[in-house]
Amino acid sequence: MTAEWLLIGLLLALGLVWWEGLHSRERAVRAARRACAEAGVQLLDESVALTRLRLQRGEDQRVRLYREYAFEYSDTGDNRLPGRVYLLGARVLDVSLIVVRAIPGSGGS
Repeated sequence: MTAEWLLIGLLLALGLVWWEGLHSRERAVRAARRACAEAGVQLLDESVALTRLRLQRGEDQRVRLYREYAFEYSDTGDNRLPGRVYLLGARVLDVSLIVVRAIPGSGGS
């Protein structure tokens, strides 16, 4: 009987991690969309991909899941540039974009 309860508890814990992962992914998509809108670039594919998952302590020293998501965006409409969203638990830590702008007088049109 104890083994069944242990298995049920393990399955519930895995389900909870999966459920929280879905919510974290949605937070990452919203953060990427917001950052792209603020930078005046286009979020491509309207999606993010989980690239890193690990345990990390927050400022309050509690252990939380750290997630790093990758996405692509375009500043001209015909290129793909990388971006990242960093989450710790339910909190978005940062969104990074590499915005490439032409330097005036550098020979570009």
